[in-house]
Amino acid sequence: MILDRRTLLAGISLAVAGLSMSAAAADPDSMMRGSNEEVPVKPGVVYALGDKRDGGFNEGAVHALEFFRNETGEAYLEAELQSVDGFAAAADGLIQQGANLIIAVGFYYADAVKTCAAAHPETRFVLIDGVAEGPNIRSIVFREQEGAYLVGVLAALASKSGTIGFVGAADIPLMQKFANGYAAGARATRPEITTLVDYIGTDAAAFRDRDRAGQVAQGLIGRGADVLFAVAGEANIGVFQAAREAETLAIGVDGNQNGLVPGTILTSMLKRVDIAVLRSLDDMRAGTWKAGLVTLGVREHAVGWAVDDNNRPLVTPEMEEAVETARRAIADGSITVPDPTAH
Repeated sequence: MILDRRTLLAGISLAVAGLSMSAAAADPDSMMRGSNEEVPVKPGVVYALGDKRDGGFNEGAVHALEFFRNETGEAYLEAELQSVDGFAAAADGLIQQGANLIIAVGFYYADAVKTCAAAHPETRFVLIDGVAEGPNIRSIVFREQEGAYLVGVLAALASKSGTIGFVGAADIPLMQKFANGYAAGARATRPEITTLVDYIGTDAAAFRDRDRAGQVAQGLIGRGADVLFAVAGEANIGVFQAAREAETLAIGVDGNQNGLVPGTILTSMLKRVDIAVLRSLDDMRAGTWKAGLVTLGVREHAVGWAVDDNNRPLVTPEMEEAVETARRAIADGSITVPDPTAH
């Protein structure tokens, strides 16, 4: 569920201050001018591949758009795709219907966003989870390794076998941030712990392959892993089912997935797409929208972990305190979780 507006915007204000220097120094035409009057906003969203009500990444965007619509009366347009190749046609269709802000949910749209933004210079584009350069593009990325570190702490404390697992969609830099952060948090908690890593596929289709995800999960469970961190979009369901059948634990991602399989899901690593989307909508309406790069993490309340009635029986007070101690340390800089993709 989306945070109330005061909490949400308090967190995101720090992220806006983190706009890259390249954005601040961008050509004046790359940003909308502030004014005393609100700017009309008609957002159009192209969801990540899979169901928009996925309980995770897409649903975060939906929550933000619905919140914005209910608060402002501004309707939104949307497109669900079966493949990345459909992005250009979908974006063009949304723009023809009047959208002046296109939100692309998924790193694999980066090239298409860059091309479409160049073809529609008067339209603003927001790319969630990836980077595309252009004077009318805002790229929003997350420090996923920080949230993964937190759930790694919890996994290490919950594991009885001393072996935990990671199931990613594909072996790409984004997934490596999750995998490395998860292993780092576990290792900091139990130095002797083993973290097994495996991937479902090699491209965007892996995010929807529930059957293959279940097979990968079964393989890791067979090697002794009793807590599996699933980072695979819609395919997470396959991991959760495998964990339930084997009576082991799983960890969700993006949205709060604790309620999907109560008693099996230890926690969910939250990746607050709702925060990212709502801030862009608000900036557009206020006339303060800027192109450039925004990075969000623990300090901005944009990544974290979920504890609720669904997983409370699995999380002892001592476990919760250990994770919260780590969260505070990351937020104040006492712990720095390395980004394996940084150059």
